[in-house]
Order: sequence, then structure tokens, then C-alpha cells
Amino acid sequence: MSSEDHNDRRAFSRRALLTRAVLFGAGAIVPAELLVRGGPAGAAPAAAGAIQAAAAREPLETLMAAEAATLDAIAARLIPSDGNGPGAAEARATRYIDRALGGALADSREAYRTGLAAVDAYARASTGRPFAELPTADQDAILIQMESNVAAGFTPDAATFFDLVRAHVIQGTFCDPYYGGNANFAGWDLIGYPGIRLAVAPDDQRMDRRPARVRRSAYDHAMFSKKRPARARLGRTDEPWRSS
Repeated sequence: MSSEDHNDRRAFSRRALLTRAVLFGAGAIVPAELLVRGGPAGAAPAAAGAIQAAAAREPLETLMAAEAATLDAIAARLIPSDGNGPGAAEARATRYIDRALGGALADSREAYRTGLAAVDAYARASTGRPFAELPTADQDAILIQMESNVAAGFTPDAATFFDLVRAHVIQGTFCDPYYGGNANFAGWDLIGYPGIRLAVAPDDQRMDRRPARVRRSAYDHAMFSKKRPARARLGRTDEPWRSS
């Protein structure tokens, strides 16, 4: 790829790329070099959003504290906060993953245990510091090496773990907030999704105005409330989308 082509790809907005991710699935359609470069690559350690998310985090249900810190930092670079709005850290994507690893994503728990340890080991071998403490430019470089399958020490390989985490971070950012992510509807706001509605009025179909935002989980509707799927336990916070 020429440098001009590379720069052209960088010119796409993060919002457009994330919209594609949500519309067409959470597969590997958004290259890391585009996502992780979406926010400023400053010299300060870990993104502010990741630090704030860790400080406000409820007790972990599945991940260990060190694992969650690494995952917070990864998520903050995959979907970073920028001029378009908050990213995965503010949406609490790590909270979604932590809860889901005790439920629907339980089969991935071992992959996260070994994979997050490998991320830290690779970061320490490359830079002498754990991933969560690196400047964002160094974090970006490691994530690109993982996606490119250059990073060593992963089972079965770095690209497989990168794809797994990216898919789950996208899920946690844009999911129904019932599942612990998309806190304060940050993910829906990011892509301009107005929210779930059971009926569409004529005014909602007008092209000259934005539809009114609906800030409700699907499980707030009576027709769904008795069909809640199994998930990780929630402790005393039974309505995570209402928390700050």
C-alpha cells in the first residue's frame, strides 16, 4: 500500500467506520490501524477515559484487577474518545466483557486469561513496562503488531486474540445497556442511533429532523421483560445503564 493510500484510509472518520462495524457485524472489518489511531496518541500513560472507567468500576465479577486494567487500556485505544464523543472506556466495554465472561462468553475466559497475560508480557519485553502504563503511541504500536500477527507469545497467535477482543469491545460499546456496556448510551450516541422504539410515528420518518432519542433498554419494555436471557450475575446493580 502506498503512503498516499494509507493517508486516504486514515482520512475516513471514526464515526463512519464504527457505523459500518455495527451495521455489518462485529467481525474484523475495522482494521486496528484505523481504530487505534482514531484518538490522539499522546505521550501520557493510558487514556484518561480508561483511568476514569477503572476508578468508577464496580467490583469485578470474572476478571482479575490486573487483567481488567490491561483490558481497559486496550479498549480505550480500539475505540478511543475523540472529538466525535466518548469511546469504549466511557461506554464501559470492559464491564460488559467482565460480566459476559461469567455467562454467555464463558468459553472465552481462558483465552482472556492467557491473552491478557501475553499482552503484558510482550509489552514488558518490548518496552520494560506493562501495557496499561505505556504512552498511547506505544499501546497503538503493540496493538497493530498483534493484529498483524507479529507479536510473539500468544496462543494460538496474537491476531486471534486481537480479533476476539476487538469483537467483544465493539459488542460492549454498542450493546443494549442491560448487558453492562453502552453506559449512559454512549455507544448509541456515538453512531447517532436514536434508541429502541416499538412503533414508528410519521414524525420519526421525516428526513428533515432527527428522531427523538429514546433512552431505554429493550428489557424496560414489558413484552421483553419476562424473556431476559441468562447473563453474569449483577450483584446489587440491576440497572447498569442508569449508573453514572
